[in-house]
Order: sequence, then C-alpha cells, then structure tokens
Amino acid sequence: MLKNIINSIIKIPSTRLFVTAPSSSIVTQSSSLSNALEKYKSPLVTEPREVWLENFDTEETQRLGLMALHPEVFADTPRIDIVQRNVHWQRMYRFVSFAHTKTRAEKRGGGRKPWPQKGLGRARHGSIRSPIFRNGGRCHGPRSPTVHFYMLPFWTRLRGLTSTLSIKLAQDDLHVVNDLEIPTEDSQYIKNLVEKRNWGPSVLIVDDNDIMPQNISIATDSINYVNLMPVYGLNVYSMLKHDTVVFTKAAVERLQEKILFHLNRIDANRLEKKFKLNQ
Repeated sequence: MLKNIINSIIKIPSTRLFVTAPSSSIVTQSSSLSNALEKYKSPLVTEPREVWLENFDTEETQRLGLMALHPEVFADTPRIDIVQRNVHWQRMYRFVSFAHTKTRAEKRGGGRKPWPQKGLGRARHGSIRSPIFRNGGRCHGPRSPTVHFYMLPFWTRLRGLTSTLSIKLAQDDLHVVNDLEIPTEDSQYIKNLVEKRNWGPSVLIVDDNDIMPQNISIATDSINYVNLMPVYGLNVYSMLKHDTVVFTKAAVERLQEKILFHLNRIDANRLEKKFKLNQ
C-alpha cells in the first residue's frame, strides 16, 4: 500500500515553472495541478469539512455561505473513551469530599481504663473508645476535606476537544454564525430563535472574546438553558452538557489556530511530563 502511494507521488508531473523574473516569482499552472491532484488522489487524504455560515440578527435562518473547517480539528476519529476520561476528570478535579469520621482520640469519654490490667481474667484494654468497642473511634475512616484533583495528560485533553467537536459536527449539533449582534435585548427573541432553528433544549454560544455584545448578554441573562462562553474556556463537559453548540466565525478561526498549534508543536516532550503542583 505504501509502495503504491510513493510511486503515485513520484509520477505526479511537475506543476511549477521557475522563471528568471526580477521578483523571483513562481508561475503555477493551475489547470495541470488540479488535473494531477484529481488523477493521483489518495483515499488517505482527508478533505476539509464545510458548515453553513448563518446569521444571528433575524429569527429565521439565512445562510450567508459555506465555511471550511480543518479536518484535524472537526473531522477527527471519535474516541468515546477519551471523551469519557475528560468528563470524569472535569467532574473530579472540582469535587471535594467532606466525609469525616472521628478517631479514638477525638471521641468523647474513654479517659479511664475500663477495668484493671490483671486479676479479672478479661482482655486488657485501655479505653472504651477503642475501635473494637461500640461507639468507639473509627480507624482508617474518611478525613475531610479530601480533594480528588488529578491532572489529565495534555494529549488526552487535546484529543478530547477534537473528538467532541467532530461528534457535534457529525450530529449536526454545531452551528457557526457571523457574529452575536442581535437587534433587541428582549429574551423572547432568543427563545423564538432557538425554537425556530430547532437548536434543542439547551444551547452553548461561544465567542472569541469574553466581552459579549450588550444585547445578547442581557437577553440570555434570564434564560437558564442558553449560556455564553469565551473560546478559551471551551471544554468537553460543557459541550456535552448542551445539546447545541453555536460558534462565531471568529471563535472558530481562533479555535482552529490554537488546536493546530498544539497538535504540531515541537516541545511535546515537556508537555508529557507529569504534572507537578508547586506550593
């Protein structure tokens, strides 16, 4: 299979002509290039995904054009196991257990020896608050507060984002709008928009900045099932918690730029080291 691909690449005709122009420009034969790529197209090459760019200033949907999405971000292989690990990690790192039991030193009473050491034929004991006595202290019990924080590997977190974005796009639960400008501050406008566009019972709106337009901030403030989020706070748990995820065009471009940078960064060994908490 690999040998056939290499032979196909070698057979591709040259499509660039180098000319001695003052600016050292390169003339590309577009027709020859397109024909060669169509002829030697490999099934291993993933094509970019496309999504409709919608408006946000009217309740009815108006398609403004098609937007290309990078396949490494929005066409990744869905890994349900990685998504589950991300969800469990997000649930655990903010969970603190306050279950607390008292030891024999913390229980009330039991200061005197219950009976003499010798002479009665009974087992020797020093306190009735020993764990083997009723109403005694608990040995090896839970002690509060107990944190369940741990750090998920960097690549697992990154693949969790790409897998969730790919799943949302494949299920038609990912939409892109040009911006978040709406004509009114009335919350009924957002409710009608979500109902007419069939965006489901809950919507997550993501923008490239944490300062949202005034109208949409006021309109969504009293709606529990519509939430706003900046793109730098995007996470797997929030995307799965909401039925529909709506990105702005600027948010998609910034998200693709950041994820592609991390997928191709050269200092990966440093990120694979075990997380250390400096105190």
